[in-house]
Amino acid sequence: MWNVIGHEWAVRLLSASLADGRLSHAYLFTGPPGVGKTTLALNFAQAIVCEGNPPPCQQCAPCRQVARLTHPDVRLVEADGATFKINQVRELEREAALAPHSARHRVYILAETERMSREAANALLKTLEEPPEPVVLILLASDAALLPPTIVSRCQGLDLRPVPLRELARALVEREGAEPAQAELLARVSGGRPGWAITALRDPAVMEARGRHLDDLQRLLASDLVERWEWAAGAPTDRRALRELLDTWVAWWRDVLLIAAGQGDKIANLDRREALEAVAAWCPAVAARAFLTQALRTVQGLAQNVNARLALEVLTMDMPTAPEIVRIHGG
Repeated sequence: MWNVIGHEWAVRLLSASLADGRLSHAYLFTGPPGVGKTTLALNFAQAIVCEGNPPPCQQCAPCRQVARLTHPDVRLVEADGATFKINQVRELEREAALAPHSARHRVYILAETERMSREAANALLKTLEEPPEPVVLILLASDAALLPPTIVSRCQGLDLRPVPLRELARALVEREGAEPAQAELLARVSGGRPGWAITALRDPAVMEARGRHLDDLQRLLASDLVERWEWAAGAPTDRRALRELLDTWVAWWRDVLLIAAGQGDKIANLDRREALEAVAAWCPAVAARAFLTQALRTVQGLAQNVNARLALEVLTMDMPTAPEIVRIHGG
C-alpha cells in the first residue's frame, strides 16, 4: 500500500526496519529534485503512525491525516526563505522534547536540508547526537556531499536514483490516466523523476515553463554576448525556478551528445528532435560536453548559495555560438 513509484528496494528496507522494531532515529533520503524523496518520506511517516495492517494502510485516520499534512505528530519542515534558519531547528528541538500527541513517535521531515545555514546545521547535529527517544528525523537532500559529514554519518542513508523510464511511463498511464505518448515524453523529460512527471502531467504550467527555457536556450545560441548578459539580468533568481531551468538545459545538451554519438533513440526531448539534430550538426561534441560540464557545476554552485545572476552570466559566456549561416537561416 505504499503510494510510491519505483524505489522498491527502499520500501522493502523501511518496511523491514519497521516490522522488526529497528527504526533508526534519523534517516537521510538523497536524490535529484522530483525523484520521490518527499513522497517516500510521507509514506514512511504514514507507516510509522498507521493504525491499520499492514502499514501504511492508507485508510486509517492517521494515514489520511499524514496525507493531508494535518497529523499532530508528523511535520514537514521546509526552508524559511532561501535557507533553513537556526530558529526553525530550535523550534523542532522544543517540540521533539514533548511526548507525542497520539502516535508512538513524532516524525519530522526536513526538506532540502542542503540549504541549511551553518548555525542551523550545528544545532541539528546536537539533536542527532542526543535524539529524544520517540522522535524519527527524515532529512531530504539532493546530494549527501552538500551536507556536513558529521550530519551524514549520524543518519541511515537511502540514495534514491531515477526510476526506469518504461516503469515510470507505465505508472503514468495506469495511475494518472496519461496518454501513452504523453507518458513517454514526460518520463523522458523528467529523467525518471516521478514527482516531476506527475506534477507536469497535472499542471500544464510546468511544461509551458520548460518550453520557454528551451526557446531561450535556442535563441541564446544565436545571440552575441551583450544579448546573453541582458537575458541573464532578467532570468529568474528564485533558486528552485533556476534549478528547473538549468536541469532543462542539462537534459538538452545531453541529448545533443546522444545524437552526435548516434544514440538519438535515447534522447529526452522527443518533441525537439529537429532542433537538437540541427545543433548537433554544427556544434562540436567537445564544445557541447564542455558546456554540459559547466552547467552541472553551476547547478552544484547554486546549491552552495553562489550568486545566481553572476553564475548565469558566466554560464552564458561559455555557451557555444551558432555559426553565421545557422543564424541567417534561423536554424
